[in-house]
Amino acid sequence: MYLFGPVPSRRYGRSLGIDLVPMKTCCYDCLFCQLGPTPAVTLERRDYVPIPAVLRELDAWLAHAEPVDVLTLCGSGEPTLHAHFGDVLRHIRALGRPSLLMSNGALLADPAVRRDAALADRVKISLHFWDEASFRATVRPHPGLRFETVLEGWRAFRRGYAGKLDIEFFALPGLNDAPDALNRVLAIAESLRPDTVTVNSAERPPADAAVRAPAPEELAHLRRLFATVAAERHATRDAAPEPYSEAALLALARRHPLTPAQFARYFGVGEEVVAEALRRHAADDPHAARALAPRP
Repeated sequence: MYLFGPVPSRRYGRSLGIDLVPMKTCCYDCLFCQLGPTPAVTLERRDYVPIPAVLRELDAWLAHAEPVDVLTLCGSGEPTLHAHFGDVLRHIRALGRPSLLMSNGALLADPAVRRDAALADRVKISLHFWDEASFRATVRPHPGLRFETVLEGWRAFRRGYAGKLDIEFFALPGLNDAPDALNRVLAIAESLRPDTVTVNSAERPPADAAVRAPAPEELAHLRRLFATVAAERHATRDAAPEPYSEAALLALARRHPLTPAQFARYFGVGEEVVAEALRRHAADDPHAARALAPRP
């Protein structure tokens, strides 16, 4: 009734899904959702399914099934819309099992949602936008949601959360892949101090048929780029480092204002190698000088 899987995940291992809301119950109507359009976006938090029944099914499954690596709140919609999703995380914690909350993060401005989300060992939120206009264009949120409010909810959550925070970025060519857009998304991601960043693209039919996947080389570039702001690197999801040369370094510096440490992560070389090259060019290349400037 409420469980699905286990689903093999390249990042999380064998994941048993726990679905707490009916199909397409969500506060977003994302262009790229593989489940199709959201009939009616909602912000209503209520008891969509009976939690005691969910826990009975979970206990019965765990008593008779082979081991899994993580128990994941995800599925047909946004799990934090369930008014008592935290009860499931408390139960999982009492069992001594690892938990993952896969959320779009839209409701983290609510202190009650932040309190319960913090019970998960890992929380994954979705960042595909950088301002109000891009927020509306990419995820088509409920009219009651505002970009700045959502972003401040993420920051408040990160300040008080002791677990692992993961970010998902969905690449939308023509919408969120221009250098200025990526720079602003990267700045938001960096401010949240994520443990990992996953870059995804359209692999199944999306809600909007106009959505397309980036070219393989561009997807690899994006994965390298977002790896620069992640505390952990996962070779199974992130592209191999770009071959290093000073020409490649300066070309990247013209497109993205990274730090020397981030450039080093992108190319898979030592930070001092990058810093020395930037210093050699700083006098005649403003982008190299910008990369060396102290960050606030």
